[in-house]
Amino acid sequence: MVGVAGIGWITRQAFGCVGRGERTSLSDDVGLDGPARTALFDRVPRNFGRLDRVSRLTIASVSLALRDAGCTASPERKQDIGIIGTGPSGSLSADLSYFRDYLECGRKLARGNLFIYTLPSSPLGEAAIHTGLLGPLLYLADKRASLSSVLGTAAEMLSLCEAEAMLAGRTDEEGSFYVLLQRGSESISGGFCDADQAYAIAERSASIDQLVEEFKAMKGKWVLS
Repeated sequence: MVGVAGIGWITRQAFGCVGRGERTSLSDDVGLDGPARTALFDRVPRNFGRLDRVSRLTIASVSLALRDAGCTASPERKQDIGIIGTGPSGSLSADLSYFRDYLECGRKLARGNLFIYTLPSSPLGEAAIHTGLLGPLLYLADKRASLSSVLGTAAEMLSLCEAEAMLAGRTDEEGSFYVLLQRGSESISGGFCDADQAYAIAERSASIDQLVEEFKAMKGKWVLS
């Protein structure tokens, strides 16, 4: 059986861990500076200031999901955890920023720190590096860019034993929501719900705030067998 072990989320207004009931307000439009950054990260990501917006949001929600599950994955303590994500526009925003910079530089030179985010999988790579993930990494170019699609794919990968755990989520310019899925074990007894229930919640919930409330209501009601 595959179940939800931890959930992390971030919007323009706040970020938090669903299982722990943690919520921290944001006043800097996800700039994540000062106290907000300290509250979010036990260890601030290297070169955090140069990351594009989607990468910042993805790293934030992934780190929170791992914290929510009590997982200590890091570059020093790498773990067999994979990550799969999606989004409504892929890397379009980063592509536009790169090409705009290229034009402004007279079509002769463009910045490499913009180019590296012109792949939709780049934010997932940044999150994997920061948290020490060793499992498979996949960006799902789904027509609906739906959370349910990545949850279903992640659960299938776990059933095929492609990793010990999988992070699955969705990020756009407004926020990010990531779920840590694990196969049944005593370590997550009393977790949120199984993968099928998580899929159903994702299908009927349109916003991050709705997802947080739906999963919060499930916490502690499900015991793994």
